[in-house]
Amino acid sequence: MRAGIGYDVHKLVTGRRLILGGVEIPFAKGLSGHSDADVLTHAIMDALLGAAGLKDIGSQFPPDDPKYKDISSLLLLDEVKKLVWDKGFVVVNIDAVIVAQQPKISPYVEDMRRLISRTLGIDLQQVMVKATTTDGLGFVDRGEGMAAYAIALVEEK
Repeated sequence: MRAGIGYDVHKLVTGRRLILGGVEIPFAKGLSGHSDADVLTHAIMDALLGAAGLKDIGSQFPPDDPKYKDISSLLLLDEVKKLVWDKGFVVVNIDAVIVAQQPKISPYVEDMRRLISRTLGIDLQQVMVKATTTDGLGFVDRGEGMAAYAIALVEEK
């Protein structure tokens, strides 16, 4: 078995949809980025890539490549699943946390878990998503952005 950790952060801006774990969340701002800027899915991808000994998502899906402009991060997660498989591993579990002051994330967590588990081809119980705030500190508290952390465990086929 091998473990990997992932982290991602994106700036909140007006004029973008807010997508987390593949779920569109009603909010006045969205996350800025070349793809859909889904910080949760990006953190999960980096965790999986790290666990499998592969390069990070920026290397796999360069942000200056026009084919990734506004792409769904769930499509990229499916590609990561294939890379991990081709490297000789299967996903054992994912544990992730979203760091956001607003909006309230908990009503959307189960939908995120379902989409992520379906994309990875694993059981819902193998994917955990949580949310937290920064308790009044930093860029998250000021509403400037969101972050996510993820840990992935993979095992050899």
